[in-house]
Amino acid sequence: MTINCKGQLIDLSQPKVMGVLNVTPDSFYDGGTYKDKTDILKQVETMLSEGATFIDVGGYSSRPGADFVSKDEELLRVVPVVELILEEFPKVLMSIDTFRSEVAKQTIEAGAALINDISAGKIDNKMIETIGKLNVPYIMMHMRGNPKTMQQQTDYNDLIKDIISYFGERIAEAHKAKINDIIIDPGFGFAKTLEQNYTLLNQLELLKMTNKPILAGISRKSMVYKALDTSVKEALNGTTALNMIALENGASILRVHDVKEAMECVTLFNQLKSN
Repeated sequence: MTINCKGQLIDLSQPKVMGVLNVTPDSFYDGGTYKDKTDILKQVETMLSEGATFIDVGGYSSRPGADFVSKDEELLRVVPVVELILEEFPKVLMSIDTFRSEVAKQTIEAGAALINDISAGKIDNKMIETIGKLNVPYIMMHMRGNPKTMQQQTDYNDLIKDIISYFGERIAEAHKAKINDIIIDPGFGFAKTLEQNYTLLNQLELLKMTNKPILAGISRKSMVYKALDTSVKEALNGTTALNMIALENGASILRVHDVKEAMECVTLFNQLKSN
């Protein structure tokens, strides 16, 4: 199972790690941490040296209740960062966390490799068409509503069946637009209760029937720290435990804030599989 990133075939039959780089002032965990060029480049260097295959850059916080950010502001946050990172690390495979087609277009033109869309093209109806024209891999996430409204939309007839049906419809739309490389993200924490997140993780393997690689984004989310009655800053150990379960249940990519620990999960998972 491979995806083509800027002419490089990435084999997702072996799990990969995606490191998160938020260039927003209000991200739930690291908002405002990476404010200048030195901080940004140092963090990217750290994540790459620890084993990240992808760096996921986001300029619009998707935490529950996140404030609105204009398209122009998002572009001002993200495009210069893409250019900065590529100047220092020209071979890096950068993912852009955006639901806007224009942001996708300009960042791919600036040198990013793939697009990570929390709305799977449902917020911006030009996104699917744009990704098809750009001919880049597309990560589509399951979510209802938007970051401001999603936690009021947690009623499902059958959680897993509804998510699989959602992806069936979105994948069909993507195929119509000739999008070749699709990765699905079940959207832990997006329009899901604490209990639903654990049901989803427990049954994650069922999503393999979509025949698409699965990305798991569990890192330091409330499903970890609320279950442990702790805080986001104290949620690394819990994140690591759940990342291993995600790998065992079929995840091909771990999207994380802490690359070193995630890579240790992947190494130990591969050791288990080889024995």
